[in-house]
Amino acid sequence: MLSRTAENLFWIARYIERAETMTRLLSVGARIALMPQAGEGYRNEWDSLLQASGTAAGFRRKYGEAVQRNIESFLFFDRDNPSSVASCFEHARENGRIVRTALSSQVWDALNGAFQDLRALERLPRGELDIPRLVDWTTRHAALAKGAIDSTLLRNDGWDFLHLGFCLERADNTARLIDVKYYVLLPRAEYVGSGLDTWQWQTLLRAVSSHRAFHWAYGGEISAAKVAHFLILNPQCPRSLITAVEEANLHLERLAAAYGTETAAQERGRELLAELAGTDVTRIFDEGLHGFLSRFIASTADLAQTVGECYLTGQAG
Repeated sequence: MLSRTAENLFWIARYIERAETMTRLLSVGARIALMPQAGEGYRNEWDSLLQASGTAAGFRRKYGEAVQRNIESFLFFDRDNPSSVASCFEHARENGRIVRTALSSQVWDALNGAFQDLRALERLPRGELDIPRLVDWTTRHAALAKGAIDSTLLRNDGWDFLHLGFCLERADNTARLIDVKYYVLLPRAEYVGSGLDTWQWQTLLRAVSSHRAFHWAYGGEISAAKVAHFLILNPQCPRSLITAVEEANLHLERLAAAYGTETAAQERGRELLAELAGTDVTRIFDEGLHGFLSRFIASTADLAQTVGECYLTGQAG
């Protein structure tokens, strides 16, 4: 496959996954905002979304104060934000148009249909578009695209590049969603394990559509250690960091077999997986959740860059 085609497929998946995460972030913020303030939070819940998504600087340049209405617009509709839902679906559709012959008609229809529906959505009065409706719209169109990819495309290298994009973006995004909790942590030790602390962890589970799955896996009460294990180290959780990295390695191994050679991408992927498999929740909290997540996000970005150099730009062999 031409590296340019592989790059377009890789980014179609990343943009679809990123769009879904932006609305999940909005859902986290909206739910946490319903709780009364404890008075000394590290940051307010809306600023935490910008910090975790990596878009705080761009938002402040355009809007200034982090208030809900402005953040909704910035994370969903604003074309000046390259990570907004509107930007992501637009970029996914454009990448799909470029490699139209590598996609089935069902995948193209899903991408193009989302783009057309988005234009109709943007014409509606903003007062009619609450966060639950935006979340439902985005997850539905993302699911349509993902379903079309898995049910209609050949399991060839193009399919592997698409899923590699999904996996790496999901790993990064889940880490960022967990990190929202860090940005609204309460400053005094007595709040840890409180009703508010537990409610925030429960909100995070709901935002990643894993609340019921968590109770299936663990039962009983919600705690920081259990949620962290579930979303970081439990391979049964479909959105956990280790699941995403394991699946990324699977597709890297398939590419190595298809092309008859390994690259630095396979080596980096195995290193990241071994690091996750070799740790536990106690070590993560000893390091500090935010520090661990920041390091993981940097490692995921490094793996994505290595994939790009080895397969998408032709800079490495």
